[in-house]
Amino acid sequence: MGRTSDAKIRLIESVIELIWTGSYGSTSVDQICERAGVKKGSFYHFFESKTDLALAGIDHSWQEHRKELDQTFSAVVAPIERILHCFRNFRQEQEDLLKKHGRVLGCPIHSLGAEVSTVDERLRNKLQEILGQFICYYESAVRDAAAQGIIEATTADANALARIVFAYSEGLLLHARIWNDLSYLDEFEAGALTILGVSKTKPVKISKKK
Repeated sequence: MGRTSDAKIRLIESVIELIWTGSYGSTSVDQICERAGVKKGSFYHFFESKTDLALAGIDHSWQEHRKELDQTFSAVVAPIERILHCFRNFRQEQEDLLKKHGRVLGCPIHSLGAEVSTVDERLRNKLQEILGQFICYYESAVRDAAAQGIIEATTADANALARIVFAYSEGLLLHARIWNDLSYLDEFEAGALTILGVSKTKPVKISKKK
């Protein structure tokens, strides 16, 4: 039974890595099985199609990532610092992946979404669901910043600001992937503070990554 569970997890982890380092369209069931060290018959024992596996992979990765986000966006952390620290984590992840794969990979959710959103409704809906949940983390930080007087924002503003900052961060990740250059991520902190309108008379303590 243990080997069966291990095979399923290997398939799930392999499909995400192959999609992230390549693309969904170029990734075949044969490649997934080879990367996972699983026979093709076992693949179809667990999943009816590549889409079903991709959905499982996306959900698995998101649930794992949420554990990190729950800590990063903890209410005990200063509101603006939550957002900046989240992006520092992105930056560290991209640096690690660059060393491992030789190029900048960017965000797997947006990369996959840009590829399949017009051709696969099931994947598009799953990705939209995850992005909505992700933005909620940003929104909670923006609301708390407004409540503490760090920024000026109404309840209606909070959702819009969260979406804008999130889109800005993902745009930088996309540019870094396209140009294969992590220096595009250097603009995030200053840009995010500008978007949020952090008051210069009430400076935010920003810890530097060591």
